[in-house]
Amino acid sequence: MRILLVLTCCFGLAFFAGAAQQDDQGQNQGKKKGGGNAPAQQVTTQQTGKVYKAGPGGGPHHTNVQQPSTVGNYKATGKNNKKWQAGGNPTDVSGNVSGDANVKTKLGKNKFSSQTNVSDNAASTKFNKGKFSSQTNVGGNVKFQKKHFNLSNNPNPKYQAVKFNGNYQIAGAKNWKGSKYVVFQNYHPQWHDQYWWTSHHNHIVFVFGSPYYWDTGYWYPCWGYNPGATFYFDGPIYASNPEYDPGQVVANVQSALQEQGYYQGEIDGILGPQTRAALAEYQSAQGLEATGAVDEPTLETLGMV
Repeated sequence: MRILLVLTCCFGLAFFAGAAQQDDQGQNQGKKKGGGNAPAQQVTTQQTGKVYKAGPGGGPHHTNVQQPSTVGNYKATGKNNKKWQAGGNPTDVSGNVSGDANVKTKLGKNKFSSQTNVSDNAASTKFNKGKFSSQTNVGGNVKFQKKHFNLSNNPNPKYQAVKFNGNYQIAGAKNWKGSKYVVFQNYHPQWHDQYWWTSHHNHIVFVFGSPYYWDTGYWYPCWGYNPGATFYFDGPIYASNPEYDPGQVVANVQSALQEQGYYQGEIDGILGPQTRAALAEYQSAQGLEATGAVDEPTLETLGMV
């Protein structure tokens, strides 16, 4: 009887243990299949650095997620996206960054914030040479040391001589502003014989075998004094003093321009095309009228007056 009672108790305990085990397995399977009471999960995306919350049924619920913006070929995401944003709106980045595809940028660094409205022509500016960094207001502060050059007494065949034209006027002179340019505006070549020139002017010199007369600070060609004379520039040449003939004045101008890097030619005292081009460049850089001639404002700026 006792043995029968023990066997009955053991059988009952085994039955209840098996039922409890099946109940636990059923609950675990329900969790794996995704019951309706499962807690919300958080999924972090690497694309935007924002958080998606899993909604009912397991689908993501969009909670104010900012999409990545693109700047050129670079994609601003997460933390870097905030560095590019202007006014707190990361989607406006492309409107504040230069559209030049050749400009290289780094995320999070706006190199061009202080370079708006930069001129596109800066690279092609003719006088952007840095020659005048230490030559501001040259006139009056620096005195050029004039020299005497041994110049030829004969015409130079490498230059083309100008011909007499009684109706000749200096091109562009009417547009030059200032009283010191009036002499160029009023200039008209004159043709007279030797007697007339010597009787009307006390100072006549010969440069490269050709005569020039002096009048109120300028040297002019004496057309007709010697019908075969050769002139390379038809117009006034400023000297301020008749002690310096036009050849020496031009030679000293060439020397001064050469020292400053504007003239690379020979110092020959001839106001030829290369010298006139160097003069015009220097005059423009100094804010003077680009006459291409030896005028009073230019010699003042060069320190030769």
